[in-house]
Amino acid sequence: MSQIGRKIYQDASLLADIIKQRKERGEKVVFTNGCFDLIHTGHTRYLEQARQAGDCLIIGVNSDASVIGLKGNKRPIISLDERMEVLAGFYFVDYVISFSESDPYNLIKTLQPSILVKGGDWAVDEIIGKDIVEASGGAVFAVPEIPGQSTTEIIKRIIDRYKPTPT
Repeated sequence: MSQIGRKIYQDASLLADIIKQRKERGEKVVFTNGCFDLIHTGHTRYLEQARQAGDCLIIGVNSDASVIGLKGNKRPIISLDERMEVLAGFYFVDYVISFSESDPYNLIKTLQPSILVKGGDWAVDEIIGKDIVEASGGAVFAVPEIPGQSTTEIIKRIIDRYKPTPT
């Protein structure tokens, strides 16, 4: 198995055991989640900042069906396996796991991270799983967005640039 493949988990209970051990050693475990359809600087900067908040970073990735439910039937552009592999390739990512629900609440409940981070498009009070993390003494925060850096904006730019020009 490659170094990248070792970061990808299918079994939340197995990952929860690893996370429990890390927390018992005094490590702060950071969790974040998203679709991560087309990776861009908004993602990389947000994920790197999330990792800086603790000792390891777990990324929960929406399944393809979950992305369709959230974004519509034209998404995702990139399949779940490919999205997980790209994320696992970042040096600052420790674990990647998918979830099929529309939100990661049950995954957060299983993993019990120390810190929960989302992008700045989320108000802290609306971050899913906040109650779980704070109940165990953890912290929840949002990383500021980078204006114009979203998958939807990138898709719009691509469509605009490749529209046939009238002759």
